Amino acid sequence: MLLNTPICDFGWKAPNFDLKTPDGVRHTRDDIMGEKGLLVAFICNHCPYVIAVIDRLAADIKTLQADGIGVACIMSNDYAAYPADSPDNMESFARQHGLTAPYLVDEDQSVGQAYGAVCTPDFFGFDASGGLQYRGRIDDAGMKDPANRVPELLNAMQLVAATGRGPADQTPSMGCSIKWR
Repeated sequence: MLLNTPICDFGWKAPNFDLKTPDGVRHTRDDIMGEKGLLVAFICNHCPYVIAVIDRLAADIKTLQADGIGVACIMSNDYAAYPADSPDNMESFARQHGLTAPYLVDEDQSVGQAYGAVCTPDFFGFDASGGLQYRGRIDDAGMKDPANRVPELLNAMQLVAATGRGPADQTPSMGCSIKWR
């Protein structure tokens, strides 16, 4: 089912999380928080919307990390019902697409629920004090040819890094619904 994310609730505080990568490395929100902010991306392996943007997202993540933004990718889907999203498949998906951010398993789906994640991909961009500044899409290309894309997520987070504020106008992300138990 195709869903759009809600509008940005500016200043909403990032809930804490304590999650592991498929190989057992633990990460918390505070560990990942960068000097200039935090991006939390809810993604999965099987969603056609994520598959269409993952290489762009991986490239944008590298740029944001170099700019002082911490990044976490979180998989909240029920992987028992969607085996393509299993932890083993998460590891190979991350490796295949060159993800440099930790790709974390939300085993009990509590983090996805705490954030109010609704779809994959779903992006939450926070300032250095953990206040929400971006809840939009990755770019204007979506599932189309990204040759002349406007990298809205990258631009927004670079604005947050520079000024502490996200853009007033944001276009919601769209994707497949989170697969809740």
